[in-house]
Amino acid sequence: MDILSKLAGNPVLLDVANEAVDAASKVGENRIFGLDAQLFFDAGILAINIFLLFVILSYLLFDPVRDVLKKRQEKITSDRMAAEKDKEDALKLKAEYEEHLESVDKEVEAILSEARKKALKNEDRIIDEAKEEAARIIERAKKEAELEKNKAADEIKQEIINVATIMAGRLVAASLSEEEQSKLIEETLKEIGEDTWQK
Repeated sequence: MDILSKLAGNPVLLDVANEAVDAASKVGENRIFGLDAQLFFDAGILAINIFLLFVILSYLLFDPVRDVLKKRQEKITSDRMAAEKDKEDALKLKAEYEEHLESVDKEVEAILSEARKKALKNEDRIIDEAKEEAARIIERAKKEAELEKNKAADEIKQEIINVATIMAGRLVAASLSEEEQSKLIEETLKEIGEDTWQK
């Protein structure tokens, strides 16, 4: 509005503006499709302006966006590599645990095997000790039987002596001579048997 009011207030400017409009309308009538050097010049200037605008905007906007995208891509790459490394570490750790479990199983089997061997040795030792103890008991029983046998033999001898004494007392009472007494003792001993003395 201010421009029109200035033009309306200034007759010189109004005349210049009217001439410019007439010249522009005449120029448009002489051109084919309105193509002329001015249009090409304007198009060139417009292209240069667009190019400069693109360069400036790419410097101001595209480069930071590219930097952000590049950093994002680097972060994704580093995250992926870290994930792969973590996966490899986890697989190594898993392999170590599995190996450790296998070694633990082997150790358990070795301990059990050793325990079985010790148990068998102890079993053999206990059996041997029991056999030795049984042999000692049998030997002691034999000795005790031998002692009992000797004791019985001594008792039998003592009994024979008592019998002989009683017989001797009877012989004396019967007034036997010494020859007769010796003969009687020998006969008595023969009747009892010499085996009784050797038992």
